[in-house]
Amino acid sequence: MKPGPFDYYRPRTVDEAVDLLAATEGAKVLAGGQSLVPVMSMRLASPAALVDINHIAGLADIEVGETGVRIGALTRHSALEHDPAAYAANPLLRRTLAHVAHPTIRNRGTTLGSLVHADPAAEMPGVLRLLGGSVEVRSTAGVRTIEAADFFVGPLESALNDDELAVAATFPRPPDRTGSSWCELARRHGDYALVGVGALVTVDEGRAISTATVALISVGLTPVVVEVTAAVTGTTVERAAWPDAASLVADAIDPEADIHASAAYRGQLARVLSARALASAAAAAVGREAA
Repeated sequence: MKPGPFDYYRPRTVDEAVDLLAATEGAKVLAGGQSLVPVMSMRLASPAALVDINHIAGLADIEVGETGVRIGALTRHSALEHDPAAYAANPLLRRTLAHVAHPTIRNRGTTLGSLVHADPAAEMPGVLRLLGGSVEVRSTAGVRTIEAADFFVGPLESALNDDELAVAATFPRPPDRTGSSWCELARRHGDYALVGVGALVTVDEGRAISTATVALISVGLTPVVVEVTAAVTGTTVERAAWPDAASLVADAIDPEADIHASAAYRGQLARVLSARALASAAAAAVGREAA
């Protein structure tokens, strides 16, 4: 199928883009287009206009600082995946991006676009929630920052208003002696995960676990974050009972059945993958100063 008719705009500045969004009812932003264009082609969405931001300078930057990694609206998945400074600051980004679709799609798709699309089965929204990141948005009224906990409000629904442009996202740097990992299971490589789990585990100087947290995708209407420290706090990495921690995860989620998997199957996957992700993150925590 082909998309319905729409107007097309190609602004050269962020100010011009937000002016267009404010003045054009039913407009959508075009960045990577890897989610928007297929939806339009299937006539599941018919925006009145597209505001193509690909010609705005400065929106593809990756900035690595003491507090975290900040990416622009045009940062491609592949650029972030292969950025050495971003990996050094936060290995979870590369570890997760390797699971996103296929290299061809990662070469064009944007990480911030994936966040705005807010698919409950997408990996990067789960990472932003796990890390406690944020999204910076612009409109004709000014700039505001939306915390990850408030950004995802439902399936394919974010807190972004129609007249706002998401210009950047920040992924905070994990604390020292924190390990990270991402595990997921999909029917085919590159498909959306039936269940995906990201984990962060922080240890003290004696290798005892201080905190342990997981974020899950495909088990709720938005990414689900579960704190499991209570099951393993004070134990060492080698003696931690990760299945007990995974039981806390299973109790905290309420997955739904669909054509791909039953609710019970998703619940079991969440339990198994959570234990696996936590063990992997803990191993990373003791294998390097910051992982």
